[in-house]
Amino acid sequence: MVRTYLLLIWTWTRAAAAYPASFAMMTLLGFVTAAIDVGVILVVFANTTSLAGFSRDEVLFLYGAASLSFTICDTFVSNLDRVSQHIKAGTLDTILIRPVGAWLQLATDRFNATRIGRILQAALVLGYAIAALGIDVRRAWMIPVMVVTGIVIFAALWTLAGAVQFVLTDAPEVVNAFTYGSQQLNQYPLSIYARDLVAGVTYVLPLAFVNWQPGLYVLGRADPFGTPEFMRFIGPAAALALALLAALAWRQGVRHYRSTGS
Repeated sequence: MVRTYLLLIWTWTRAAAAYPASFAMMTLLGFVTAAIDVGVILVVFANTTSLAGFSRDEVLFLYGAASLSFTICDTFVSNLDRVSQHIKAGTLDTILIRPVGAWLQLATDRFNATRIGRILQAALVLGYAIAALGIDVRRAWMIPVMVVTGIVIFAALWTLAGAVQFVLTDAPEVVNAFTYGSQQLNQYPLSIYARDLVAGVTYVLPLAFVNWQPGLYVLGRADPFGTPEFMRFIGPAAALALALLAALAWRQGVRHYRSTGS
């Protein structure tokens, strides 16, 4: 499965690399475009010393962790949100009869390697924040855990987004609100949002475990909303539960697909 995934990615990457100048420019453009979000954070802190009680470097840490997870998923699995396009074009039928899983084929469909610039930008921001904050080495183990947890959560969200399109073929923009919208929500401390919203992304859709709850542990901060201390550590379990739900939804979507008749 992994070998097939890598071969499909390599096929699209090799095609894009056939035009090296364009490849380099698009990679650089992705880096610069992603940096705009950092620019917004810097503008905010040019006018204040804290945001909901968090310093600039702490916000950059939360941003970097969430963005690294998101951009990795955006690069490697986000094409799952093109399910409805394949259904309308009738090409999903062709995908389903191939001896490779539909999820793998759709995740790698039109893979865009130039998005690597966005991953690099997020990694650099996270690295800077870690160095600037002088993270306690006894808490640093949580950083890779939170990044991997975020990857699983975002991948599950994209899988759910794809599964929904088996039923609602005109809903790509709606599901994008839960994928790209989730990344926007996680760019800032959740303490800037209303308590009810934070409760929703903690106990219903576990976005708080992308960077907020584990980030509080890494930073040695108490949760302004008073959640129990053990919540800092259940991110992997929450991610696994969401991934299982997404896998089930995807399986049901594929099993109940009845072709376009074209």
